[in-house]
Amino acid sequence: MAVCIRAEALSKTYRRLTGGSGPFSLFHRTAEKVDALTDATFRVEEGELVGLIGPNGAGKSTTVKLLTGILTPTSGSCEAAGFVPWLERKNYVRRIGTVFGQRTQLWWDVPILESYTLLRDIYRLDEAAWKRRLDELASALELGGFLDTPLRQLSLGQRMRAELCASLLHTPGLLFLDEPTIGLDAVSKISLRAFLKEENRRLGTTVLLTTHDMEDILALCSRVMVLGHGKLLYDGAVGALLERYRSMQQLRIVFDGGREAPRFPEGVRSARNGDAWTVSWDPALIPVSRVLESALAAGGIREMKLEEENVDELIARMYREMKL
Repeated sequence: MAVCIRAEALSKTYRRLTGGSGPFSLFHRTAEKVDALTDATFRVEEGELVGLIGPNGAGKSTTVKLLTGILTPTSGSCEAAGFVPWLERKNYVRRIGTVFGQRTQLWWDVPILESYTLLRDIYRLDEAAWKRRLDELASALELGGFLDTPLRQLSLGQRMRAELCASLLHTPGLLFLDEPTIGLDAVSKISLRAFLKEENRRLGTTVLLTTHDMEDILALCSRVMVLGHGKLLYDGAVGALLERYRSMQQLRIVFDGGREAPRFPEGVRSARNGDAWTVSWDPALIPVSRVLESALAAGGIREMKLEEENVDELIARMYREMKL
């Protein structure tokens, strides 16, 4: 499989003025270097859907701005979709799409169809091909009912779908998503995720997703990169990352009638609520099989469910252990 993004020792350093206050502060300030990104090296294959996570200030936005050509790196190199983003930006932007959750590329006071028509002219798209693509996206994203509505009159979920349509009208091979589901309700999030998975599956669109919502990562990505203090701290499978920081396993058991507590191995904690018991333990110390054997030995089980630890708690633990 071909490489879509290749970054080598990519770094970005800002200069920030600090110190001094009052009317003469200008003469007492000093320049301080801030390393927003340091020696980031990674590859993204064509057709991959990769998540980029990290706490605020980790370097995610800087990375995306470098990859989209908005910023020029202090050092290092990068090639995306066959271009050096900041050197060949005019041709490069024709090959990529971007959706930023808190910014818009559509015109606020005009019907979104007029914005799409202007984008057709900007990208110099063939009229017939543009119309087919617009009909396809409008159907998939359920835009048909408000193509003639100004952007300012749309709900947040409708605006996000309209933004996504705008970014995909020219059928880019590489799509950057920065917090695409921020502020959306549960139904809108599920719908948007389903569309992105289908677009990736059907057209092989490469997607780099930056988000604080781990449900987005779990629903869409098999691979995740973790940034912290401007450094790439992890690059690998989502499942492997979560397993590394999983410290507790939970089992919910519902018995027939009011049974006494099953005899679990030492180190297993249990709590009762009516006929249901919630059992928790450290899987690194006690195998799941031993706990299940103890539960089955008690008999009279009506329902049993192995529950995963809350993914947000796992990520919070990861950030703490990485001192982010």
